[in-house]
Amino acid sequence: MYRIGVIGDKQSVKGFKAVGLDVFDCLNSDEAKKTLRKIAKEDYAIIYVTENMCKDIMDVINEYNSVRLPAIIPIPGMDGSIGIGSSRIKKAVEKAVGADII
Repeated sequence: MYRIGVIGDKQSVKGFKAVGLDVFDCLNSDEAKKTLRKIAKEDYAIIYVTENMCKDIMDVINEYNSVRLPAIIPIPGMDGSIGIGSSRIKKAVEKAVGADII
């Protein structure tokens, strides 16, 4: 059975534990990179990464763009959205449709 994980700073991810997701609070981008690589090898279908952490580990996230699983999805952190998630969705739609429709 596949699992769902959340990577980010402690304040941003602790609430996800209450709904049954696996939470990985990371202090810095190096720790987040190691965590992402580790759990991507396990049974995680979806890995949410807070946008503030995401911007610092984009090189590792891009390594998983061509594989089916895990899906790595940026989410806003405690500070709100910085637009990374919206930008990735826009690019995915553009790639699928062949034009910018958003």
